Amino acid sequence: MTWRHQRNTCAPRRAARSIASSPSASAARFSCPALAIFGGADQAIPSEARDEFDAALNAVGIEHRIVVYEGAPHSFFDRKALQYADASADAWRQVLDFMGVSPRRPS
Repeated sequence: MTWRHQRNTCAPRRAARSIASSPSASAARFSCPALAIFGGADQAIPSEARDEFDAALNAVGIEHRIVVYEGAPHSFFDRKALQYADASADAWRQVLDFMGVSPRRPS
């Protein structure tokens, strides 16, 4: 997951980083709401790092939502989307909801 949105570079202002690099150190650079989606079985991002990120965003007053899909690994949302179809579908719903976008229905 990268933190830089293509059209709105609200945070952080430096080059995109992974959430595992230092979540609490980067939270203070955020200036807009954040959505963080994690695989609960991601060995590169332990639950302690997610908790620290959550606490750091709370400490600087950034509105945020953290969603953890227990049992899902790193990259479940792209490289393993078919294997983790339920988590991936819900993650897309989370993104669309966060962005305020209504999903299109097939006609």
